[in-house]
Amino acid sequence: MDPHDGEPAADELPPPPPLPPNVVPIIAEDAAAAAAGESEPPPPPPPPSKPAKPRRHIMARPPNGLGKKGQPIQLLANHYKVSVKPSEEFFNHYYVNLKYEDDTPVDSKGIGRKVLDKLQHTYHSELANKDFAYDGEKSLFTIGALPQINNEFIVVLEDIGSGKTAAGSPGGNNGSPGGGDQKRVRRPYQAKTFKVELNFAATIPMAAIGHAIRGQESEHSLEALRVLDIILRQHSAKQGCLLVRQSFFHNNPSNFVDLGGGVMGCRGFHSSFRGAQSGLSLNIDVSTTMIVKPGPVIDFLLANQKVDHPDKIDWQKAKRALKNLRIKTTPANSEFKIVGLSERNCNEQMFPLRRRNGDSTETVEITVYDYFVKNRGIELRYSGNLPCINAGRPKRPTYFPVELCTLVPLQRYTKALSTMQRTSLVEKSRQKPHERMSTLNDALKRSNYDADPMLKACGISIAQNFTQIEGRVLPAPKLKAGNGEEFFTRNGRWNIARKVDFFFSLSNMSFYQCSFCLLILFLFQKLIRTSSVKRWSVVNFSARCDLRGLVQDLKRVATGMGLVCSHFSTTYSLSFSSVLLLNFICL
Repeated sequence: MDPHDGEPAADELPPPPPLPPNVVPIIAEDAAAAAAGESEPPPPPPPPSKPAKPRRHIMARPPNGLGKKGQPIQLLANHYKVSVKPSEEFFNHYYVNLKYEDDTPVDSKGIGRKVLDKLQHTYHSELANKDFAYDGEKSLFTIGALPQINNEFIVVLEDIGSGKTAAGSPGGNNGSPGGGDQKRVRRPYQAKTFKVELNFAATIPMAAIGHAIRGQESEHSLEALRVLDIILRQHSAKQGCLLVRQSFFHNNPSNFVDLGGGVMGCRGFHSSFRGAQSGLSLNIDVSTTMIVKPGPVIDFLLANQKVDHPDKIDWQKAKRALKNLRIKTTPANSEFKIVGLSERNCNEQMFPLRRRNGDSTETVEITVYDYFVKNRGIELRYSGNLPCINAGRPKRPTYFPVELCTLVPLQRYTKALSTMQRTSLVEKSRQKPHERMSTLNDALKRSNYDADPMLKACGISIAQNFTQIEGRVLPAPKLKAGNGEEFFTRNGRWNIARKVDFFFSLSNMSFYQCSFCLLILFLFQKLIRTSSVKRWSVVNFSARCDLRGLVQDLKRVATGMGLVCSHFSTTYSLSFSSVLLLNFICL
């Protein structure tokens, strides 16, 4: 018997196991030739291909184009038509690196714009007389390239409002509040030196704006529109606006509404370029933010804590509320940022004061109160028994009496609003359509974008009127109840509250029960499609609620609407503190 009987032939061998992914098989002949040195090594694998861009499909439209139903109507949209001249120029993107003189990075927000404005004023010729758009952080854009790819400049700011002052503040130069000698007053020790590096990052063709207008998406379209929005931000920053992303707020008292608690609502506007079906447009809309009420610090604290006398102020709360707010002090009119409060009252807080005694100087300890009253001749009416405002640094505090400090305008209030404040904000911010249109047109005129040199260089001009578009008023849909009754609109509303006899007495209910039952009654129509509720319960938070009557009323209302409520489980009566405790346990 053949020993190989029963075994499959060579051509009937099972298939080889599957190859793992990303493995290229080697042919036996090529491997043998390579081992014998008879052939050259295989060529390197080709570079990986770029992933294909996702294809975007236009949303399906009606087969006959735009819709035809309804009555045509002419509408005004809060978009302003933008025209752009063709250009072959490029936006040049530069990375901005800000450092102090000792190469320490600049972390302070808001100082970057001051430094870059001074740089443009000082080195205009070195920048080839080019204007630029700065986003306030790390990016700067020019039209065309700067003379150098990598640029470094030295910028000196004499007054940066960073919490230091010339004469007149405790903890200032030499540890004294006043700096009594004129020599020290004249010395500009408030100046700060900065190093500014502008390093080339990329180019963005301005032709991408035209692509966005024509609806042709390219990899640079969104970047080009972002540069235009940055130009809008810089334009508003130069006008002294508060910037909140693409929303801008002017320091105009007519835009302020008092919300109570030392908080005000500030009405501004949102402005950004948008690609639309008809081309590029400038979208402007009303925007509102919360700001701290400007004025004396003591008035803000009284309103914020709802007390009527400075002696009733909780200074621990005041310290949290005032931190990082900016103030101006009298009589020097210098601007500072609050870092905290003094540990002692004004008439007890000591600091070392250097005095000139002939050719030498001596250091004496003096209270902040005595310094301002005796050395500066400033009358303090109520600050003696109150803590001082600290606007210095941790190791070198700068103290001011509270009554000499005033909160500057346009400082955002970022804490949560109370219910009353939210209600007041909604009511006072409400505008009718014609008022809203007038506000937006005024915002465009006040902004005066046509005078911006960067927008001019981009060849951009903005229309002064709203964009007119055609809309359609569709007929209101009909509502149909389970009994076959149909409801039509009257003045834009469906009047589905029919005349029914109350089978429960509203006079015996609390205010909350009456409100709930009237709401149910408004919806008291039999449903076309009904369902059944097998098990249900009631959670009661009111001690004065008639639970049994409420449950019976709910069942009657549900039955009248066609619902089947078969089994009522139980009621749970909980106080508000119990609910808080349950939430805490669940967390």
